[in-house]
Amino acid sequence: MDLTGGSAPARTSKNRPSDLVPDPDAVTPSGSPSLPVSGGAGPSSAAPSPGPRVPEARTSAASRSGAGASLPRTSRPRASVPEARGPVVPEAPDARPDARPTVTELRLSAFAGHRSAAHALGPVTLFTGPSGSGKTTTLRAYEALARLGAGDPLDEVFPDAADLVPERARPDAQGRRGFRIGCTVDGPCGPVRLDLAVQAEPRLRIVGERLTARDRTLLATALRDPGRSTVQAEWHTAGATPVTRAPLPDDLLGTALLPLRVAGRTPGQLEVLAAAEQVVVGLRSAFACDPRPERMRAPVPPGEGRLRRDCANLAEVLHRTHNDCPRRHHRLATVAGAGCAGTVTGLGVRELREGTVRAVLERAGRTATPLGRLGDGELRYLALALTLLTGPGVLEMDRVAEVPDAMQGLTLLADGLDRGLDRRQSAELLRLAVEIAGDGHIRVAGSVGDRTAAEARRTPGVTVVDLGA
Repeated sequence: MDLTGGSAPARTSKNRPSDLVPDPDAVTPSGSPSLPVSGGAGPSSAAPSPGPRVPEARTSAASRSGAGASLPRTSRPRASVPEARGPVVPEAPDARPDARPTVTELRLSAFAGHRSAAHALGPVTLFTGPSGSGKTTTLRAYEALARLGAGDPLDEVFPDAADLVPERARPDAQGRRGFRIGCTVDGPCGPVRLDLAVQAEPRLRIVGERLTARDRTLLATALRDPGRSTVQAEWHTAGATPVTRAPLPDDLLGTALLPLRVAGRTPGQLEVLAAAEQVVVGLRSAFACDPRPERMRAPVPPGEGRLRRDCANLAEVLHRTHNDCPRRHHRLATVAGAGCAGTVTGLGVRELREGTVRAVLERAGRTATPLGRLGDGELRYLALALTLLTGPGVLEMDRVAEVPDAMQGLTLLADGLDRGLDRRQSAELLRLAVEIAGDGHIRVAGSVGDRTAAEARRTPGVTVVDLGA
């Protein structure tokens, strides 16, 4: 599971992307991969033995009251994409200074039933295939990377890690097995790759991580001492010392910790910061949405109006949009007419005497119908449409507060996007997703059945990935 591939942060790699990780059936997590350093040595040619865990890094990264191990976790002014990318972008021929960080490729090198899989992600990407083809696990890998980018610890992201190890993965002499996932995040720095190796057995830990951009390894970590709860990290410096070495926790994403550890004094450090922040911002833009109609029918107390994953507080969010975003609320009411029975004239909210709010569907020539009386498909349709028509500020997600709104995006992750929807609702939701994704602020990655996949293949702007092919 050595992700270093024999290269160090100071060396230019000539390997193809697929060569960054070994054959998933050939090896298991390595207990002591080497991290050779080229281009000269620092103060000492031998890497120091990993020191104790770094409490300040762990506290900042895993803090739930803060914003996680990424941009909002630090108050340093340079820990923001627009400032950090300044000195770096002109060197990159493929850089786009005004681009929003977005995940453009998902790699499942060895994850559950996936092996050596790499999926390009467009503005709207739909995964399809027969039952058991891996649609859910594909989206789960994306969400896992997003949570790690937000600073969540490994055991919370993978509570059932052993089930994600490929069945054909053979344990080594110490009984170690694991899995590997990765992604590419495009943005102001150009494409930046993140590859991650996770040991699931006998103990869950990160055993290797690599961050690369323009064929340069910017960060590489490896497990040097299985008895310690750290990995040895090396990141590009390009100063008097070619690389910087330090131990990092083995249960947190090293890339998300870099803004807390890199000083940003040399061009090489600025390059590392910009690449790491681009990856973190791109990953944290994801919002996994799985509307549960049975939880959406009852009145709810009014509050800040941030839509939860299960959309149980849909009435609360509609109460907020009705008061604070009348134009957006009116557009949702218009979209509702295409997915709900009857002639819909509006979406209303009733404040009840017990202090709760109830959302109602207004129809021509009929009394207002409480949303609790709607069918499951109608409720799921409304919830998904609301997610597409809003943004990070209206969703219960870890928003990157230090990045300007113009640079932020949203990726909706929806497993079973068309679940419970009829043909008309699925087609309308697909049309809305393509329309909304057209301005670049919102992207969609979901799984669908055969019927919706057939419609999507005829829809310009939609990428359909058939996992059963």
